[in-house]
Amino acid sequence: MGTDLHDLLRSLRVWDPAVTELPPFDPTTAPAEPLPLFTTWFAQAVAAGQTEPHTMSLATSDEAGLPDVRIVMLHGADEDGWSFATHATSRKGTQLAARPYAALGFYWPVLGRQVRVRGPVTAAPAADSQGDLHARSTGALAAALTGHQSEVLGSLEELARVSEASWERAQREPDAPVPSWTRYHLQPDEVEFFQGDERRQHVRLNYWRENGGWVKQLLWP
Repeated sequence: MGTDLHDLLRSLRVWDPAVTELPPFDPTTAPAEPLPLFTTWFAQAVAAGQTEPHTMSLATSDEAGLPDVRIVMLHGADEDGWSFATHATSRKGTQLAARPYAALGFYWPVLGRQVRVRGPVTAAPAADSQGDLHARSTGALAAALTGHQSEVLGSLEELARVSEASWERAQREPDAPVPSWTRYHLQPDEVEFFQGDERRQHVRLNYWRENGGWVKQLLWP
């Protein structure tokens, strides 16, 4: 007999105190803008040993308005916005071309924290996108050179053959161009910080862009 999904779900507990610390969060001490708080929370997640804290959910929508979501890697967060990269010809790339607005979601369970970001998305200049790619690992370049992201794959043998050739080229040409590789910047209209609480009195602080500045507001959990 196979494992019962519902039994597994009932056996799980959120924020096990043996592996989770739920730090206090006083929203009255939060800075006037969201980026400094995000930077602080990110550093604290790293210090707490959170696995892959730079991974995030990226939500987009297609021409019909149907939603899509996947996990990608954060490439930076600064005055240009929260950054990530992909092929312009991939599913998310074509969706962003049709509807250049997206949402990001970070979850750091070791601290019981979430950060949600949403806003318009713009593509960086080609030179910046190529610089972003070539600053990454050989494996990242090999994956980009493999290409065909989101296209139908005929077989795993075909993938292995093309991937091996891409690895060889990436090692031979560390500056090999990948014209479709694009760095995107999400300039936030809204950023929410969620701090979990064991009594479910979660603290939610929302930043809302208004008249060129930021407004802070608390939200019910």
